[in-house]
Amino acid sequence: MTETKNNNGLKVIAGLLGVVLLGTIIYTVSLYQDKKKVQTELTQEKDLVVEDLNNLKSEYDKAILESNATNEELVEARDRIAKYIDSVQTMKTDLSSLRRYRNQVAVLKQEREVLLQQVDSLTRSNSFLAMQRDSTFVELEKQAVFNDSLVVQNTQLAEAVERGSALNLSTFNVDAVRERNNGKMVSTQRAGRTDKLKVCFTIADNVIAQAGDRQFLIEVLDPQGNVLGGGSTKTNTEGASVAYSKGTDFYYENQDLDVCDFINKPAGDFQSGNYMVNVYDDNLKLLGTSKFTLK
Repeated sequence: MTETKNNNGLKVIAGLLGVVLLGTIIYTVSLYQDKKKVQTELTQEKDLVVEDLNNLKSEYDKAILESNATNEELVEARDRIAKYIDSVQTMKTDLSSLRRYRNQVAVLKQEREVLLQQVDSLTRSNSFLAMQRDSTFVELEKQAVFNDSLVVQNTQLAEAVERGSALNLSTFNVDAVRERNNGKMVSTQRAGRTDKLKVCFTIADNVIAQAGDRQFLIEVLDPQGNVLGGGSTKTNTEGASVAYSKGTDFYYENQDLDVCDFINKPAGDFQSGNYMVNVYDDNLKLLGTSKFTLK
């Protein structure tokens, strides 16, 4: 009887232990399944965070490429997101960390909107400035062309004024003369009788010429082509030079002016033959030429 009771007690205890073991097994399996489910959800959440961060990074990459000039704020934001991606990928997955990064993604999206608006505004401003710059360049080129035209016109006008203000001869003649005892000069064609050459010319009136002291040069070439009394030479600003027989000074007042001067006989008598007389202004411009013959 006693043994039967003991066996029954053992069976009860074994049954209770079995129930406890079964409950423990069920609870353990349930915990494992719950942990696995949570881990899967955390992994999926982690992947979503990484995907959002990658999308943000791609948008920054695109904005940087489309920007005409490197925007340091965009580059810094893009690099900061790249660091977040590395941190999320290598972190130990837990709910609090993922929640923190999820909140950070929301902040980064807001920051992206602000930065992209700034970049868009800056791009529009740069485009407007570029248009203004191009327009300015066009106007400057037009002005340069206009200035060049003015320079050409002014140069042409200055040249015209210079040409117009130059003195010219209206008459020019040369006489071989002999001086009588009473001082009177008479013309001659004989070389042996000639004492001087009388060179006379009339300077035409010119209202735009500069009034004042002037000098013309008289060049006399003998039959051999030598300059009579040609010990003097004058050179102009362009480098041209003339050997002349005599310089004739006069005062010009913008009206017709008769000028006469004499070329004295050289050391010997004048030679027979053909002579040429040239008159130059003070810029060595040839104003007139006259020829005559002495017998």
